[in-house]
Amino acid sequence: MKTIQATDLKANLSAVLGDVERGETIDITRHGKAVARLVPLNDEYADRRRAIEALREWRKTLPRTGITVEDILSARDEGRK
Repeated sequence: MKTIQATDLKANLSAVLGDVERGETIDITRHGKAVARLVPLNDEYADRRRAIEALREWRKTLPRTGITVEDILSARDEGRK
């Protein structure tokens, strides 16, 4: 795994993205502390994102019930008493 300072990343973004495209994972540091990680996208990640987006689109087609998360939690808590 490669590590790069945030300032170096800014100056060399295109080359760093090329490394990531070729499968490299890169930690980004600021003042010597790791703050982020660049990882190549894989098919599993892309499949998950597509599934999540499909669920969001499907949810838009459902009728509104007027029930909130608070209503559900309150009913759950009442059932525990």
